[in-house]
Amino acid sequence: MDTYKTHSSHWGAFSGRYSDGKLDVRPHPGDPHPSPLLGNLPAVADSSARIRRPAIRRGWLEGKPGNAQMRGADDYVEVSWPQAADLVAKELQRVYGDYGPQAVFGGSYGWSSAGRFHHAQSQVHRFLNVLGGYVRSVNTYSSGAAMVIIPHVLGPYDHFDRKSVTWDAIERSSELIVAFGGMAIKNTDVHGGGNSVHVVPQKLNGARARGARFVLISPLKDDFPKELNAEWLPIIPGTDVALMLGLAHVLVNEGLHDRAFLDRYTVGYQRFEDYLLGRTDGVAKSPEWASGICGIDADAIKNLSRAMAGARTLITVSHSLQRADYGEQPVWLGIVLAAMLGQIGLDGGGYSYSLGALGNVGKHLLAVPLPTLSQFKNPVADFIPVARIADMLLNPGEEYHYNGQRMHYPDIRLVYWAGGNPFHHHQDINRLRAAFRRPETIIVHETAWTSSARHADIVLPATTTLERDDIGAADRDPLMIAMKRLIEPVGEARDDYEIFSEIARRLGKFETFTENRSSREWLGFLYETTRKALAADGHEAPDFETFWERGEISLPLKPDDGGPARVFRNDPSAFPLKTPSGKIEIFSETIESFGYDDCGGHPQWYPGRTKSEDEALYPLHLVCNQPHQRLHSQLDYGAFSRSTKIKDREPVRINPEDAARRGIADGDIVRLFNSRGSCLAAAVLSTDVHNGVMQLATGAWFEPDDRTAEYAMCIHGNPNILTRDTGTSKLAQGSTGQITRVEVERFVGEAPPVRIFEKMTFAKAATGR
Repeated sequence: MDTYKTHSSHWGAFSGRYSDGKLDVRPHPGDPHPSPLLGNLPAVADSSARIRRPAIRRGWLEGKPGNAQMRGADDYVEVSWPQAADLVAKELQRVYGDYGPQAVFGGSYGWSSAGRFHHAQSQVHRFLNVLGGYVRSVNTYSSGAAMVIIPHVLGPYDHFDRKSVTWDAIERSSELIVAFGGMAIKNTDVHGGGNSVHVVPQKLNGARARGARFVLISPLKDDFPKELNAEWLPIIPGTDVALMLGLAHVLVNEGLHDRAFLDRYTVGYQRFEDYLLGRTDGVAKSPEWASGICGIDADAIKNLSRAMAGARTLITVSHSLQRADYGEQPVWLGIVLAAMLGQIGLDGGGYSYSLGALGNVGKHLLAVPLPTLSQFKNPVADFIPVARIADMLLNPGEEYHYNGQRMHYPDIRLVYWAGGNPFHHHQDINRLRAAFRRPETIIVHETAWTSSARHADIVLPATTTLERDDIGAADRDPLMIAMKRLIEPVGEARDDYEIFSEIARRLGKFETFTENRSSREWLGFLYETTRKALAADGHEAPDFETFWERGEISLPLKPDDGGPARVFRNDPSAFPLKTPSGKIEIFSETIESFGYDDCGGHPQWYPGRTKSEDEALYPLHLVCNQPHQRLHSQLDYGAFSRSTKIKDREPVRINPEDAARRGIADGDIVRLFNSRGSCLAAAVLSTDVHNGVMQLATGAWFEPDDRTAEYAMCIHGNPNILTRDTGTSKLAQGSTGQITRVEVERFVGEAPPVRIFEKMTFAKAATGR
C-alpha cells in the first residue's frame, strides 16, 4: 500500500500510507490545529504489545479448581481461531442455559474506534442482544454525576446547555468566561467519532482579541491555554462548591442577583437563598466562610462576583469537578449561579457544562442524521451505573440506591468485554483485581496486551481502526470520512464483526446478527441514512461508491440560533423545559423526596469524606486528570506517549515547595502511596501546580510489581491504584476518580524495569476444555 488514503480517529482526520514496513501519517489539510496524538498511530503496525493470536488463560483452559484466583498472574496458551470460537460459543451456551442473560455482563466503553460500523460497543451489545440480552451499564466515567443531576434540573442530558452555547457565540459576545476546572486544550483534541476541525484555540483567541476576560479556577495553572493569560485562582481540589456559594452570597448581599429572571424561569430559589444566607442552618455562606474552605482570598471572591454581575458572563463547569465526592453539587450549583446572574439564553452568556472537555462540544449541530448500527432491544432490565462494576462483582444481591430507586446487584457469571480497558477507567485497581477474580469466565476482544487482556480467560485479537474500512462521522463535526484500510491485520487479528459472526454461526444466530451482509455491504447500507437525508434537504448526496472514491463529504450544519436556552428564555410558557416544573429547578421536590443524606433538594456544601487521620497521613491532594499524550490509555505504547515518559515511567508534577520538604529533585523516581496502594512515577517540579497538590495523568498501563500480591504496586505510574472506588452520592453513583489523597517519597534503590510493552511469552498447549 504505497498511496495515501483517508482515515479518521477520535483526535482528527488524516491520511496515511504504509510503505517499506512503516506507516506515515499526515493531518487533514483543512484542520487548523491538528492533534499531536496522531503521532501515536504508526506504532499500531508493529508494536510488540499487539495481540497476534487467540489466547486462553491456562488455568481456565485446564479447568483447575479455583483457577479464577490466578487471573492477572496466570500464563496464556495460544490457540487457533476455530478452537477459540468453539470455546466461546460453548461457554456462552452454558451460562445462558444455566443462569440466563441476567448472569452476563456486557462491558464496553465506546472509544475503541471512530468508525460508525466497526464500533465495538455497538457490536458487542448487538451480539449479546441476539443471544437474549445482558446486564448493561448506564452513564459514563467522565460525567456520571452530571448525567443524572442535569435531567432533574434542566431536562434531558446533552440537550439544554450543550446545544446552547457555541464557540462562535463566545468569540463574538462573551465578556467574562469563568471556567471552573478550566478548558485544557488537550481535552479538545479528542471527540468520540472524530474531530476533523480543531477550532477551540482560534475561537478563544478571537474572544481575547475582542477584549474578553478569562478566569481559571483550578489547582492547575495550565488547565487553560497559556497564551490567553487567564487569571488563575488556585483552588484547593474538591472545594469549588464552597467558592460558588461564596460568589452567590455576594450577589444576594449586594443586590446583584436578577430576581426577575429567577421568578420567571426557575422554581425553588427562596429555599436555596434561605440556606445560602444561613437562615436554615445558622451558617452564612459568605466569602469569608468560602475562603476558609477553598483557599481563595475573600476579597478576590467578592471582586469576581461583582465582575460576573457586570458583564456578559459564561460559567463553565468541567467534567473534573463532578468526578469527586458529591459531584452532582458543582454541576447543579453552576446552573444556579448562572440563573442568579440572569444570563441563561443570552448570546455568549449563561452556563455550559463540560465546554472544552470534548472537541466538538460548542460547534454547530449537524443538520442530518449519522449512520448508526442497530443494537436491537435488550430484554434484560438489570443495569448498573458504569462506575459500580467492582461493587457488582464483589457483592451480588446487595442493595444499593440509584436515582431514587432501590436496586440490587446482579449475580454475574460471565463478563464479555469489547472496546474498553477497565483497568484504565476504574478506581482502586487492587479492589478491581479482586473483583475480576469473581466471575466464572471473562472474555475480551483486545488489540493489545493491556491489563484487561491479562485478567481475562479468553483473549480474542481484534483489529484496530487502521486495519479495516469504515465510515467516520461524529455529532457536530462537518466531515464524513471514508476510512480506508491502511495496513493489513496484524497477526491473526480479526474485526469485531467477523469475530461475533463466527461465534453467532456456532450458536445458530448468524443470519439474525449479520442480516446476511458483509462488512462492506453494511457500510453501504448505513451510509444510506445520511445520503437520503442530504437528498431530502436539497444537499449534494453522492452514492456510496462516489463517496468512497472521493474520500470525504461535507455535512450541513444548523444555524447558531442560541439553541434550547434561547427558545426557553424567549417564551418559557410555549417552550418549557422537560423538568417537573417546566423551569430550571433550583430546588427539586423530586430529589428531596428520595430522602438521601448526601444529595438534598437544593445544591449545598458537603465536606469531603476523607477522614482527618487520612489527611494527616496523606497530606497531598493528587489530581488524576486526562493525559495530553494519549486518549485515556489508548496507544500508550505509541511514540508520542512514550516520548513523554521519564525513565520509562509516567511523569508526576509536584510543586517545588512540596518537593523540597521531601528531598525530591526534578527527575527523581518517587513512590506515591496511601491506604489503597502505591505506584512509582518520575517527579517533575512545576509552579503550575498549586501548593499541596500533585498531578498524575491517567492512562499509563497498569503493571504490578508482583502479579500475585493482594496489594500490588504499579511500577509504571497508573494513579488508579490510589483512587477511591466510591460513588459520588446515592443519587448518581458516579466515579470519584479525579482527586484523592496521597503522600510521596523518593524511591530508594534500583527501580524495577517497566516491561508492560514487551512481547508476551506463552505456555505450551495444555489439555482441558
